[in-house]
Amino acid sequence: MGIVVGIVAITFAIWSTLAFNRLIRLRNQFRTAWADIDVQLQRRHDLVPQLVEAVKGYAAHERATLEAVTELRTRAQAAHGVQSQGQAESQLEQALSRLIALKEAYPELKASGNFQQLSSGLVSVEDHLQFARRFYNGAVRDYNDAIQRFPDLLIARGFGFRDSEFFQAESGSQIAPTVELRR
Repeated sequence: MGIVVGIVAITFAIWSTLAFNRLIRLRNQFRTAWADIDVQLQRRHDLVPQLVEAVKGYAAHERATLEAVTELRTRAQAAHGVQSQGQAESQLEQALSRLIALKEAYPELKASGNFQQLSSGLVSVEDHLQFARRFYNGAVRDYNDAIQRFPDLLIARGFGFRDSEFFQAESGSQIAPTVELRR
């Protein structure tokens, strides 16, 4: 009887160690994925002032758009947490779309090499962000599944593993932005 209890105890110890280590790996994976998003967001934030300056010279009377982009960049940089940062970044993304759309109203802006380079850089960053968000959300899904699945949830609850939030677009952000041109 003592041997059976010993085998069960050893099996439980091995299983709990493996489950704990897997949960740690999954948690670290989604944290790393968030850090990748953060890098791309910083790249976007670094491009915004340059883009605003490039537009200022050509579209001085688009002051409200330029101020909105600048304000939203500041708000996005100050946001903490997945949900609040997701909302702030979604608003910034919409404002940047309006800013980029100004090139249609200002042919000289459209022809500017600096503006073209900056807008191409922004498109590249947006592509990287889209990939990073998908990877992050996949990592969060795997992590959340692991801590909610029996019997791993016993280890997860015992060691304080908690659900993580998905990076989601703000409601209505799928709607294309409208650009009002003032002349």
